[in-house]
Amino acid sequence: MSKYALFAFNGNAMCFVHVLLNAMDLKARGAEAVAIIIEGEAVKLIQELETTKNPLYMKAKEQGLLDCICKACSAKMGVLEFNESTGIPVTGDMSGHPSMADYLEKGYQIITF
Repeated sequence: MSKYALFAFNGNAMCFVHVLLNAMDLKARGAEAVAIIIEGEAVKLIQELETTKNPLYMKAKEQGLLDCICKACSAKMGVLEFNESTGIPVTGDMSGHPSMADYLEKGYQIITF
């Protein structure tokens, strides 16, 4: 099975739940690699999910599916310091944002939410 990079931009909690569900489903079905990249307004969701220990989020985190959080968006949304404390890499090699090209070069298919 292929490699998938799920870019979550939408800050709607219900949309993010579907990112988590699809990532776990892909992994369970034997995907070679699954990476969730948290971008845009979605970076604001991390604090609530971490603080409440949301079970679905925690399961995805334990499975290593949360690949990185956008540094520029975290700074813009005022959650950079918190997001850096989560243990999830906060990256931004493309003007402060994670680069889709990096994932494409590694053979990932991009899915955006």
